[in-house]
Amino acid sequence: MTLQNKITFKKLFSYFIIAITGKETEFTTGSIRKAIFMLSIPMILEMMMESIFAIVDIAYVSRVSVNAVATIGLTESVITLVYAIAIGLSMAATAVVARRVGEKDLKGAREAAMQAILFGIAVALSIGVIGFLYSKEILALMGGQPDLIAEGYGYTKLLIGGNITIVLLFLINAIFRGAGDASVAMWTLVLSNGLNIILDPIFIFGWGPVPEFGVMGAAIATNIGRGTAVIFQLGILFFGWSRIKLTVSDIVLRIGVMLNLIKVSLGGIAQFLIGTSSWVFLMRLMSEFGSEVLAGYTIAIRVMMFTFMPAWGMSNAAATLVGQNLGAKQPERAEKSVWITGKYNAFFMLAVSLVYLFFATEIIGLFTDTASVITNGALCLQVVAAGYIFYAYGMVVSQAFNGAGDTRTPTKINFIAFWLFQLPFAYLAAMTFELGALGVFLAITLAEVMLSLIAIIWFRKGYWKKVQV
Repeated sequence: MTLQNKITFKKLFSYFIIAITGKETEFTTGSIRKAIFMLSIPMILEMMMESIFAIVDIAYVSRVSVNAVATIGLTESVITLVYAIAIGLSMAATAVVARRVGEKDLKGAREAAMQAILFGIAVALSIGVIGFLYSKEILALMGGQPDLIAEGYGYTKLLIGGNITIVLLFLINAIFRGAGDASVAMWTLVLSNGLNIILDPIFIFGWGPVPEFGVMGAAIATNIGRGTAVIFQLGILFFGWSRIKLTVSDIVLRIGVMLNLIKVSLGGIAQFLIGTSSWVFLMRLMSEFGSEVLAGYTIAIRVMMFTFMPAWGMSNAAATLVGQNLGAKQPERAEKSVWITGKYNAFFMLAVSLVYLFFATEIIGLFTDTASVITNGALCLQVVAAGYIFYAYGMVVSQAFNGAGDTRTPTKINFIAFWLFQLPFAYLAAMTFELGALGVFLAITLAEVMLSLIAIIWFRKGYWKKVQV
């Protein structure tokens, strides 16, 4: 290693330490590349922690029974509504808080943060009461058999009943990200998911004085892990080192601020629901081609989602940079941040796509030894990866709109790309033109390319710079 390489590595390592400790909080001045690095690293690690949590959770539950795994699947389908609200409100919170921080209006940032939390609590409690009282009916409505309901209703009752931990975890982390405190959000998920990994086997299988709860134990562990993290978040907000410091006097209902947050969040909620519903339709369409084709598709999607996490981390960094720089009256710096982040994301996604194109069979083979499952999963990876370099820019630009508070534009683009193009094309290609699973894979790729091109063209028009939040 040359002296220059040693110096560069040492500099990058020092930046890495600063990023995960949250010592850098000024992102409206100085090097844009450094700002992207400082925000992206903790956000990437945050996304990776969420992926690890999902994998570990299902790994433990799969040792209980088939019904236990099915219960989680059915419950998560219902709780998508909670995620939609939490993610939509989180987008709004990030945009508004980032804008106020960029304007140096920390009082306004505090007010927005508190109103987001109060609204999140109200929504979560309403959903929680329904989930707690009607868990059996919810599982029955989703098609659960009597034996599944008998075994799994406790999980559904506790997970939906305790959804306030999900909503607040998403929401407060979004506040931290908007303030530029991405490392705090990361450490919150380290605490949450670390506790869940430790507690899962204790409550699922029983240990010492703790009885065996089966699949319900997973909900207990999740609520404790996330609940502890929420307490940690609130402690930081009221007593800690975040740029947003709340006081008891801030706990006041401010109708105007709350209505503004709700207005901005509606686009984010719609974005998530449009995307989720399209994936549900595609999953239903794939089931027409048999369980082995469906299994290959499912494995491929899980693999892709895991590798999407770093890309989402960089996209979230772009959202924060756009919000703060617009607040600081620096729209050109905001736009430049997006293009530089998009370029870095494209490099990463290009590398991932090459791995998928050349090693798809080997990757899917790590999860199964069934030949037809491997063939279909590998085909899915290769076809979808062909559009990765477009999607690298598309996801960054979409998040940039959200960071500016313009959640309506990506909602409209999602509607065009997914509902008006992807779903009809998938059905026609797969069924009418008899391309089978390949037709669905082509629909995914072409829709993502279309989304990215429309988003880039619209972003270049610059209307997002004039959005007021």
